[in-house]
Amino acid sequence: MTVCQRFWYDFFKVSAMRGLERAGGERSTMPLTEYRQKRRFEVTSEPSGEQLRSRKKATALRYVIQKHRASHLHYDFRLEWNGVLLSWAVPKGPSLDPPVKRLATQVEDHPIEYADFEGVIPPGEYGGGTVMVWDKGAWSPEITDVGEALNKGELKFTLNGTKLKGSWVLVRTRGFGRSDRPYWLLIKHRDPFASKRDITLEAPRSAVSNRTLAEIARDGGGDIARAATGDPPAA
Repeated sequence: MTVCQRFWYDFFKVSAMRGLERAGGERSTMPLTEYRQKRRFEVTSEPSGEQLRSRKKATALRYVIQKHRASHLHYDFRLEWNGVLLSWAVPKGPSLDPPVKRLATQVEDHPIEYADFEGVIPPGEYGGGTVMVWDKGAWSPEITDVGEALNKGELKFTLNGTKLKGSWVLVRTRGFGRSDRPYWLLIKHRDPFASKRDITLEAPRSAVSNRTLAEIARDGGGDIARAATGDPPAA
């Protein structure tokens, strides 16, 4: 095989593997490569995810939303699948109101252990700022083939979290976002848990420690003033 042939062989092989990872189907042997490349674990206390967890079939799939005051406030929506946390960044956070569609940008997969991370990412590091476990619980698919649903761009699921419950859907948009960072919409289905209440304002504190972002920053030696801008006044 010539050098040129080897280049194109490797190029298409890597492209195909990344496509499979984004689709949520069969994954490469190193699905967290992008996650690890962006972080210096000798500096940040975020988990490295060196050991992919094998899970028991009876174990519920984990779900978490992390409120993250980095350069801007956003909410990181994560669903456990195939040994990692599939992840989307939701700038305005989830809405319980079905007509409200919240933009969700798909980002790199995170290790399962990240679901427990609450603390401060040092300034200058990727995502530097304060992270809160805003909601946590379990999720279950409402379809039989999650990989196919992700590939088609419509994942219907049920959440059983501390704050969010009931039926939801993630729908991939067409013609927006980048190929490696597609845009999705996070939408609440009409059910008894739907509401016009603003859950992000009504329940701003951590689901595990009951702390505000400012309190997490204070305890972790972070930027308290900056973190406080992500807390509502009444928090």
